[in-house]
Parts: sequence; C-alpha cells; structure tokens
Amino acid sequence: MSRGKKLDLFIGGDLGSGWSEVQERQAETPQELLAPEKHFLVFKREKRRGKTVTLVGPFALEKGDAEALLKRLKKKLGSGGSYKTPWMEFQGECSEKLRALLEAESFRFKK
Repeated sequence: MSRGKKLDLFIGGDLGSGWSEVQERQAETPQELLAPEKHFLVFKREKRRGKTVTLVGPFALEKGDAEALLKRLKKKLGSGGSYKTPWMEFQGECSEKLRALLEAESFRFKK
C-alpha cells in the first residue's frame, strides 16, 4: 500500500436483513434545568497528551447560560476551556481557584 492512498472501507449492517436506517437523531436535552443553588458539582482530573485538564460538572443549565458562565470563569482564571454538555473543561490544574469562583456564583459541591 502506498503512502498517499487511503483505504475506502464500509462497515455496517445490510438494510435488507431486518436492520433499519435511523432517519432522525434524538436531540440531547438536559433532564431538568436547575438553579445554581440546586447543583451538586464534582471535579475530575484527566491527563490529555501529557497535560492536565480539570473537568467540573455536571451542569444543568441552558447552553447560552453555560457559555456565559464559562466565559466569565476563563477570564478570571486566565486559562482556556470549553463546554461539552454537561461538563466544563479547563486547561491545567485549577480546582481550588475554580471552587472559590463557582461558590461565589452560588454553586454547591459534593463533599
């Protein structure tokens, strides 16, 4: 196999043998939207490509509210991050600072 060629493989079920094609994808909806005081957040720490990533969540907020909260937190922390429903990811080890900032926003944490 030469270096510049890509393999074109198709792996899947035959539609004629009882399988059916899914026409529409179910939209992900949070179970229920909660006020900040009702959240019980937890921290997770992961290593990605040798670097630490701090995860906090699960959040039950509207996407717009979560994005606005993420923007404020990133600005105060001075680090990058993203929101992937229902978790927020922050670059680096910042759980102590993040806990203080989220408690100021009236979020609660599991012990």
